Amino acid sequence: MIILGIDPGFARIGYGIIKKEKSRIAVIDFGCITTEKEQSFPERLVQISNDTKKLVKKNKPDCCAIESLFFFKNSKTALAVAAARGVLTCTIKKEKVPVFEYTPLQIKQAATGYGKADKSQIMSMVKQILNIQTSIKLDDTSDALAIALCHANSLNIQS
Repeated sequence: MIILGIDPGFARIGYGIIKKEKSRIAVIDFGCITTEKEQSFPERLVQISNDTKKLVKKNKPDCCAIESLFFFKNSKTALAVAAARGVLTCTIKKEKVPVFEYTPLQIKQAATGYGKADKSQIMSMVKQILNIQTSIKLDDTSDALAIALCHANSLNIQS
């Protein structure tokens, strides 16, 4: 099973793609979709949709796991992220890929065993669990891989 994990954002959308076969999990790809602040709001949303569609067509995931929105201190940021998350979800569903949502608490527990883990702890555990030897530069990427791992772990519970 190929799982696409998405850490929704507006300027950066983290993605992580893993393959789960029985109890073995391997990394296929990870990175970020980025938009430029010079672009208009609608142009950024279109780019997010187009880049996400390319990512799905290239990797053909069986499912997608995405982080559910949580409380933001800045309402302007929350609205932009919510719009981007809607575009992400709609684009992925249009490609006939089932979408599953997980809270930040569920994701942190799946990656680290601790629901209040910080970004560095998540990155460290994701690298260890997935045996990633290269550097993960952005926490959006490690978060996306953690989201994919969260879904992979939930498959163990469901089966």
